[in-house]
Amino acid sequence: MPAGERHLIEITKDEEGARLDAALSLALADTSRSYLQKLIAEGNVTIDGVVCKVKKTPVKAGQQIEVTVPPAVSLSVEAEDIPLDIVYEDDDLLVVDKPRGMVVHPAPGNPSGTLVNALLWHCGDSLSSINGVVRPGIVHRIDKDTSGLLMVAKTDKAHLSLSEQLAAHTITRRYQAVVLNNFKEDEGTVDAPIGRDEGMRLRQAVTEKHARHAVTHYKVLERFGRYTLIEARLETGRTHQIRVHMAYIHHPLLGDDLYGRGKNPFGVTGQVLHAGILGFVHPSTGEYMEFRSPRPAYFEDVLARLRAQAR
Repeated sequence: MPAGERHLIEITKDEEGARLDAALSLALADTSRSYLQKLIAEGNVTIDGVVCKVKKTPVKAGQQIEVTVPPAVSLSVEAEDIPLDIVYEDDDLLVVDKPRGMVVHPAPGNPSGTLVNALLWHCGDSLSSINGVVRPGIVHRIDKDTSGLLMVAKTDKAHLSLSEQLAAHTITRRYQAVVLNNFKEDEGTVDAPIGRDEGMRLRQAVTEKHARHAVTHYKVLERFGRYTLIEARLETGRTHQIRVHMAYIHHPLLGDDLYGRGKNPFGVTGQVLHAGILGFVHPSTGEYMEFRSPRPAYFEDVLARLRAQAR
């Protein structure tokens, strides 16, 4: 949320009754709740034109919430000595295995502890500058609660090459996820455009309005009755694509409160989703490279419990 920017949010029936800070946190997903709470406390949020400084205020359907970001100094991104799981590195790029719970790049109210802070410590000035000082080297992102492989560009040449491959849909990106419900088929494809959910600003949705082409291929790996382990292959890379597409076909991801909102007997926080395979053509050598990341411990624990229940 850049300084001086204003956001107007209309509360829908689905959001009625939520706390003000929670409703704003969901609608403005790239901004931390702590920063939004600060804006509320400082009088930068109005409800139907009246300033509201109480973060716990319940919102009502039809209310117009306006958030104003006050002038601020430019965000200074500091290098931090945070351990990185580097799968591959050379003079052009890195492949990093991001842990679950780590944000990719800083944002107001969340300036530290991110992958970018760690990359600045590890790489110094050797990161591409195409995405600016806040997102140096970042070619693509995965959600905070999604673990797995990311490619990071050290040079602008590498960044452009990898970005072009993403645009041409030639990057290999395979994920594993635990989803609700069983499948009749063993594999399939969801070809459905994704755009912002007009009825609920906090989400993306399958829609024809202001949407972008989106294709996800999926394959059943293991069945557990009420749950299924799948592999999802991205042909395109839209925001929350796997989460949106799986919910659209009535198989929301386990732990996904945003798109699933179902029972979560395993106590996981956030979607059970792991970016396990990443492949691309090296920007300098022209060689195709592919990397794999094993499922993290929390994911394996969920699978172990599912297998035990299925016996």
